[in-house]
Amino acid sequence: MRVLERYRSFDRPVRLLLLNQLTINLGFYMLIPYLADHLSAGLGLSVLMVGLILGVRNFSQQGMFLVGGSLADRFGYKPMIVAGCALRTIGFALIGLVDAVSALVIASAMTGFAGALFNPAVRAYIARDAGERRVEAFALFSIFYQAGILIGPVAGLLLTGIDFTLTCLVAAAVFAVLTVLQVRALPARRGDSDAGEERRPLLRQWRDVAATRGFLPFAVAMIGTYVLSYQIYLALPLHARTLLGSGDSATALVTGIYVVSGAVTIASQMKVTAWCRMRWGPARSLSRGLLVLGAAFVPMLAADSLLLVWPDIGPGPATVAGIVALLLTAALLAVGTAVVLPFEMDTIVALSRDRLVATHYGFYNTVCGVGILLGNAGTGWAVDLARSAGLAPIPWAVLVVLGVLCAAALASLYRRGLLTVAKDADAPAADDPPTVRLSAIDGYGPADDGAPTRPLPAVGAGTTEAARIRTSTGARR
Repeated sequence: MRVLERYRSFDRPVRLLLLNQLTINLGFYMLIPYLADHLSAGLGLSVLMVGLILGVRNFSQQGMFLVGGSLADRFGYKPMIVAGCALRTIGFALIGLVDAVSALVIASAMTGFAGALFNPAVRAYIARDAGERRVEAFALFSIFYQAGILIGPVAGLLLTGIDFTLTCLVAAAVFAVLTVLQVRALPARRGDSDAGEERRPLLRQWRDVAATRGFLPFAVAMIGTYVLSYQIYLALPLHARTLLGSGDSATALVTGIYVVSGAVTIASQMKVTAWCRMRWGPARSLSRGLLVLGAAFVPMLAADSLLLVWPDIGPGPATVAGIVALLLTAALLAVGTAVVLPFEMDTIVALSRDRLVATHYGFYNTVCGVGILLGNAGTGWAVDLARSAGLAPIPWAVLVVLGVLCAAALASLYRRGLLTVAKDADAPAADDPPTVRLSAIDGYGPADDGAPTRPLPAVGAGTTEAARIRTSTGARR
């Protein structure tokens, strides 16, 4: 009920976009988990062709986020959201109706590029309309996002049991309804950047975004968040099939992993966000959230180490220990993501200074997408190598260390002031207060001992913009 109350407290556009994200994930995840099986078993394509089609979809989304974000800043958020939903409608319908490889590649690319169009635009739109409540809005966003992931595969399983083409057409219909809904009900919005900035050549925009103080180091440090959290789609399912083989029991365990992850996020997100804001503040929440994500793999490390230390434990107890470890790791990954995500999204906006926000989101997602590609490739290689060498715990230990290193890197950036937004260096007016440094991820200037500084004086006629931001962020704590 508390989630519904928070949801209703936002204006209509934010509420619509939250429902939009739930429905986007519902339509996407009712189809995508079953696509590889349809391509290989249903159409008889080779593993190479299946990998090509799925890879095109992933690249056209992750690799084009930057383009999608730039287009959203240039033409407005609503046109990109509408275009993305419409494009995915066509792409999903084609996947269900065609069987030629060339047509499937085009359809797959369309569905991926659709995500690159609407994802940065949706996040920038929510950040703009939520204003000072954007951390809370992104916490709700995480709940709706996970709800779609939780419901989508179940709906897809039921539909695919009838016919995969039906699944595709229903998913396409979901996006068609979304397209019409956005056209009719979503108000037009664009960022606060001036028109000249939005009309500059894209390469110059991207160069300026990359040069934003603290932004690129923050994006690189946060790659670990995505590499660690994405193991729920890679390393954990692979390990489930190692434990139980390739039968129905393994499929049920993989489904259980996703159910646990989604349920934990939905049940805990708002409480976790409120607790972190009150006890840690956003800066510490980000670094400690990364520690939680790294620590999530300790159960896997312990379970596999048990087999090395106690090889005569027997297959039954070892399998039970492995299953418990898998589910516990999924739950801890969900908690770590719940800690990080709202403050991560808020930090991107703060570092951008409300300039070209969608482009910053697109750039950030592109950097993290490259990190995911390399991280997943490295994880898969490490898991195979470790198994063949009889050292199964090693990949989990590496992931734990990755979380610790990224948390340390993020904390270092904060201490060095690279994640601090300073007042513009123009001459202050006589009645202006002294220049203030604003934490982009805390809303406070850090004291030497890490404690928050005293609040600034009340906002008055001569208060600078920096002081206004500082006072408002302090007040909402």
